[in-house]
Amino acid sequence: MKVTQNLWFDKDMDAAISLYTSLIPNSALEWTGALPAESPSGPAGSVKIATFTIDGQRYQAFEAHRSDAFNHTFSIMIECETQAEVDRLWETLGEGGKFEQCGWLKDRWGLSWQITPKRLGELVRDPDRAKARRVAEAMLTMVKLDIAGLEAAAKG
Repeated sequence: MKVTQNLWFDKDMDAAISLYTSLIPNSALEWTGALPAESPSGPAGSVKIATFTIDGQRYQAFEAHRSDAFNHTFSIMIECETQAEVDRLWETLGEGGKFEQCGWLKDRWGLSWQITPKRLGELVRDPDRAKARRVAEAMLTMVKLDIAGLEAAAKG
């Protein structure tokens, strides 16, 4: 058995996959082609299909007219080791998109991403629940997550 996420793009699927696979190690385009049969989205060959990996996680994508836009019910979370990694992914994925609260952004295709420092998870799971609460409260005030700010909140 294999589980694969599917992303449905209106346009520019190739550009999106190229960006995603270039930003994240252990990522690659595996296959691209076109649906050889007529579909509700158009004639044979008009629906593009691709399979790719992001950090070893398998995805499939379509490019065809769609009626439903991406929304927050599906997002891709990237756990970063350093602030430099957070900053690089934040700026590149957010270019042409929309920055949102708590480390969320929508890329130029409308796909939601959570750019999260690994340290955040460690701090909110701290057995000292007062410390964890201060970190969570600090995170809720941030747009791009800042490790130094989270660490400062942990110290009180």
